Amino acid sequence: MIEPENEKEDTTQEFEEALKRLSQEKYVFRLFIAGLNPKSLEAIENIKRICENHLPNRYQLEIIDIYQQPILAKDGQIVAAPTLVKELPPPMRKLIGSLSDADRVLVGLDLHIEKE
Repeated sequence: MIEPENEKEDTTQEFEEALKRLSQEKYVFRLFIAGLNPKSLEAIENIKRICENHLPNRYQLEIIDIYQQPILAKDGQIVAAPTLVKELPPPMRKLIGSLSDADRVLVGLDLHIEKE
C-alpha cells in the first residue's frame, strides 16, 4: 500500500522533532568513587572530558565518594567503584571502571551522539 504524501511528511516531521528533543535533553550522571586514588581520578577526568566533548552545557555530574557517603552507595546498589550511573534521561544505565574508552562509554550509556 502506498502512503499518501501528506502522511509521509507528517512522519518525517515527527521524527525530526523527536531528534531535536533528543539533542536538547539534559543528562544527569552520578560517579561513585572510592577515595581519591589514581583509578578514581582517572574516571573523573575521563567522564568530564566525554561530557564536555559530547554534551556541552547539557549535563550535570555529581561525584560521590562512597567512603564519605556510604548510604548513597548502598541506596544506589553500587557494588564496585568507580561506577558511573546515568540517572536521566531514562533508562538508567550503570558503567563500572575507569571510563577510558569513550566510544564504549557512549554506547554503554545509550547516548546517541553522531561522531564529528
